[in-house]
Amino acid sequence: MFLEELELKIGKFIETSDMNLVEDLDGLQIFDKPLIGVAASDDSLWNTLKKPEVVGPDHMAPTEWMSESKSVLSYFLPFTEAVRKSNRTKGMPSIEWLYGRWDGELFNNALRSFMVESLEDQGFRAVAPALNEGFSVENHKSNWSERHVAYIAGLGTFSINRSLITNRGTAGRFGSVITDWELEPKPRDYTEVNEYCDGCGSCISRCPCKAITMETMDKEQCFGFLNKILKRNHPRYGCGKCQTAVPCEFTNPTTHDG
Repeated sequence: MFLEELELKIGKFIETSDMNLVEDLDGLQIFDKPLIGVAASDDSLWNTLKKPEVVGPDHMAPTEWMSESKSVLSYFLPFTEAVRKSNRTKGMPSIEWLYGRWDGELFNNALRSFMVESLEDQGFRAVAPALNEGFSVENHKSNWSERHVAYIAGLGTFSINRSLITNRGTAGRFGSVITDWELEPKPRDYTEVNEYCDGCGSCISRCPCKAITMETMDKEQCFGFLNKILKRNHPRYGCGKCQTAVPCEFTNPTTHDG
């Protein structure tokens, strides 16, 4: 099937692309092989994302990006052990993590484009919302949330710090492509939005700016800290302390299915 071929192509792209290596850091590899999920474009959860308490009314459903959309391919790119290990210390984020966050997203955009081109080569239509001119971010909310898309596509559930925990953990990046190719959705093996989080609270003490509690995640405080990192390391920024040296760093702590 072409889906299997596409997965192999994606794996090969990740394995061979120079963009997945950091020349400045002795060829550090940023990402490992991905997890891939599929969501139906008519899933009822797309409407749920429009609720103000979830993402917001500006969040667009797949059919709003492409009227003939049938499926959404969502993926998680786990950071390599080298990137994650470097950031397990306390204090400021590691240089490896900053490269992983910034340069890794440049690679992620290249992967999005590669997936769109691969689908179009097979006669399908495809669009990557994050690369589309209609994509926007206002007040720290986008009209296409990769984490929420991944939740719908069966890749994982949310944690205390609002990261998404997958069976390969939470330390990494997400991406997605919408297509008119009708695929069978990946079953969600969860029913609760935080089912993969064991509530250990490890991420709370890991946060350098004290933005996380058991009840809430203070986004303004978090983004204020990220802005300080950006000023010091422009154009690179990031933190990831709540995603490293925690039980959900590279696995699902409720199943230990790595």
